Amino acid sequence: MPHKTLETQEFTTLMKKHILEVIEYMFNSNQEFSVACEISEVHFEPFLPKNIHHSLPEITLFMLANYSFESASLDNNYLSFEAGFGPENIGSLVQVPIGAIKQVFVGEYPVFINVSPSSKIEENIEERFEDEDEDNSMNALLNNPENAKLLKKKKK
Repeated sequence: MPHKTLETQEFTTLMKKHILEVIEYMFNSNQEFSVACEISEVHFEPFLPKNIHHSLPEITLFMLANYSFESASLDNNYLSFEAGFGPENIGSLVQVPIGAIKQVFVGEYPVFINVSPSSKIEENIEERFEDEDEDNSMNALLNNPENAKLLKKKKK
């Protein structure tokens, strides 16, 4: 990462918000699109056969067109859609965590690039705070100037 600023939780949250807005715009415009995402973060239901799953590259491009586009849905955490895989066109529900989406394309044109680290960083931050005692958690809360301002207002 070239800049520590891009590794912060604040920046990651900003990127996730922007991804959601871009994808919502595509849905509202009835525009088919593609997403390039970290395959290690993607969930398949039912699971793909090992030979197909292992053939997917680390960054995989999913094209949301036709039935995949029609079946797609979006919430604050996942982009979900149905897709067929392999020569047998094995059907699976694909669930992509929003933070795992690295690029959005319309045709061959990239319309969004996510340079924030993987969503795993957020999980590690949450795990770190779960293990701390109450005093350390309060210190972490107060270290954010926005939170400190809110608490000061409430005390008055």
